[in-house]
Amino acid sequence: MPAKDRIITKADIVPDAVYAAQRKARRSALLPAKRLRRVALGPYCTLIFESFETMLFQVQEMLLTEKGGDAQLPDELAAYNPLIPQGNELVATVLFEIDEPVRRAQVLAELGDVEDHFFLEIGASRAPGLAEGDIERTREDGKTSSVHFLHFHLTSDQAAAFRDPAVTVRIGCDHPRYAHLAALSLETRAELARDLA
Repeated sequence: MPAKDRIITKADIVPDAVYAAQRKARRSALLPAKRLRRVALGPYCTLIFESFETMLFQVQEMLLTEKGGDAQLPDELAAYNPLIPQGNELVATVLFEIDEPVRRAQVLAELGDVEDHFFLEIGASRAPGLAEGDIERTREDGKTSSVHFLHFHLTSDQAAAFRDPAVTVRIGCDHPRYAHLAALSLETRAELARDLA
């Protein structure tokens, strides 16, 4: 399927009983790719780069868990299809993972508008992260959400450089209260390159 046309449709969905029987095997098959798609950035932030496969798994999980069937499916497709990379794009779920509730509230209160500060650095160029516009993730009091969804649109030159092992690729955040960079391994880049056109 062309990279610009990847969406989940009803034809991709198997009945709950079939999925329940396949669930463990599907999870095991997806786990190696999911590990490569998970990138730590600083002490609290993790980016999980999504794909058609990760979103299909999530839709099937939601249908199985919530038991909404065909009536639920349109809402799940509307929620998860926008997170499937299209063309020369990478899409990431950004999680701020802090187990201790008081510390989590303190950190998130300092990170207002953090979703506007992520970027992919590909050699000497940058591809800014663009926040999914579904809902406002920073409240009026400046506290940000612990979950964000970002789209990184790459030019053709950036996509070619992303695939070149001689070019350094890093994920970064330049928020004044959370400035961090992390290199993407060659294995992670090879996995993510599958999402590019």
